[in-house]
Amino acid sequence: MTSIAMTPMQLTGQVQTHLVEFAPNRLLHKQVIADFTALQQAAKQQGFTLHVASAFRSFERQLHIWNNKYSGVTAILDKNEKPINIKNISEVEKLYKLLHWSALPAASRHHWGTDIDVYDPTLLPPNQSLQLQKNEYLNGGYFSELTEWLGNNIQQFGFYRPYQHDQGGVAQEPWHISYFPLADEFLSQLDLNIISSTLKQHPVLGNSLIQQELPIIYKQYICNINAR
Repeated sequence: MTSIAMTPMQLTGQVQTHLVEFAPNRLLHKQVIADFTALQQAAKQQGFTLHVASAFRSFERQLHIWNNKYSGVTAILDKNEKPINIKNISEVEKLYKLLHWSALPAASRHHWGTDIDVYDPTLLPPNQSLQLQKNEYLNGGYFSELTEWLGNNIQQFGFYRPYQHDQGGVAQEPWHISYFPLADEFLSQLDLNIISSTLKQHPVLGNSLIQQELPIIYKQYICNINAR
């Protein structure tokens, strides 16, 4: 695939000029759609209905998620997916516990339209809403067969799992697949200066601490991903 340059506004999810609508309210990078559609068709042949829970996520949406968690409106979870009392931990601890589950605005892979959270709605138990938690996808959870099938098949369609395992940064996310040919290129284009300057322009809670810790965050939570 020919190298594709993204603008800083595209890399940080502030514009949608690199995207097309794949399904209602679901945007993907235009060069991802053919291979993702082929993956869906292959899944269908095996009895799975592969749906998009989340694809492109704008900077503003990620900022809303971030600020709600940082302020305590939405719970921050520990590594066992249990809520943390943020009043009992330091600001630095809170920052890194938040980063374990939620990407920094301007640094989410979902900004690129290459990364997709997937599920099968036909496998959800009655009256059960999707949680995007590990107990749904692993160890006999209701998506565990889908998880196994994806693990054996996504690479032939250009996808992989950047958060296949917890490497001391972002949590394990078996639902998160990424289109390697583009995402790898876009990650190389997203540098510290782009992230830092974008954050300085917006009301991001914890911004001064983030700026101080950004070199560590960049290495441990942005670039520290599983190999394809």
